[in-house]
Amino acid sequence: MINSVITGSGHYLPNKIVTNEHFINHEFFDDNGNRLEKTGEEIIQKFEEITEIRERRYVEDDLLNSDIATEAAKIAIEKAGINPEELDYIISAHNFGDIDPVGRQVDIMPSISAKIKHNLGINNLKCKPYDMTFGCPGWIESLILAHQFIQSKIAKKILVVGSDTLSRAVDPHDRSAMIFADGAGAVVLEAKEDDVQYGIINHATLSYTGDELAYLVNGRSINPDYVGSVKNINMKGRKVYEFVLKNVPPAIKELLEDSSLDITDINKILLHQANAKMDHAMIQRLYKLYGTTAPENIDPMTVQFLGNTSVATVPTMFNLIQENSLAPHQFHQNDKIIMASVGATMNVNAVIYQFPNQ
Repeated sequence: MINSVITGSGHYLPNKIVTNEHFINHEFFDDNGNRLEKTGEEIIQKFEEITEIRERRYVEDDLLNSDIATEAAKIAIEKAGINPEELDYIISAHNFGDIDPVGRQVDIMPSISAKIKHNLGINNLKCKPYDMTFGCPGWIESLILAHQFIQSKIAKKILVVGSDTLSRAVDPHDRSAMIFADGAGAVVLEAKEDDVQYGIINHATLSYTGDELAYLVNGRSINPDYVGSVKNINMKGRKVYEFVLKNVPPAIKELLEDSSLDITDINKILLHQANAKMDHAMIQRLYKLYGTTAPENIDPMTVQFLGNTSVATVPTMFNLIQENSLAPHQFHQNDKIIMASVGATMNVNAVIYQFPNQ
């Protein structure tokens, strides 16, 4: 059988660390366009209590999304030990392309995947660049697409990158601006023939496009006098929270059942992270569906020091664990992990991945 296996991973984190104190003097508004009367200290304290986010990374002005995506890609390719000319596809997950740091103009032509191919110096005309815009679940959906290409025997080696510079897409007057951050993660997915199944075992995707379509959109600033970008991230936090807790745990359970697996077969759950309180509740609800409680250290967390890096969250976390840089978390031979995400549209997806016995 043909297995779809991650043979190399990498990530890039900007050097600029932005702590919560950075926002103390920001003017924040409510959804009705009224300035919040609370002090910056009070707003930050409440924010940290809910999200657990203490700091995040922002790119410097001389870097674009495609630049940091390329850096993560280089590491993944090196770890995989392949020649980049051997790649059949480069799939790039992102939400805003390259964003100019001054005018905040979104640029997706050429595509981010094409820019990555160019930056890597790949001359292979049969290496196809493919962009994925799927909200925060975009990287996992890209991994699923890469798996389907491999299973269909139209590709053997695929670079899957997730990257965003969300610091340039936020509304500076919306408290949700403190959630978002910048970063990039990448893996190389390869076809490996074996009599034993490992790699991507199963996957599932659900797309909600009813009222959920308005839960996370781009719109004008909630500050009526803001003269910056006319397109900023606008999130209905309560709606998203309720949607996630209602829909993600049963979706993961259904995937496990479809795979003839139990929650006790899973060694790690790598969740996309935007809000620690929400992630903790998600895990608790998942295990409650099985009439049990979550074991300690089942769900690695990075949101406290990296914030929400959107499509970069899961591949970055994967790479940090592979590098033994997210103690006490480790991957072992034969481990089965779940990688799951939820985000704009709203989309929900998950992958079950098993490490080989070698």
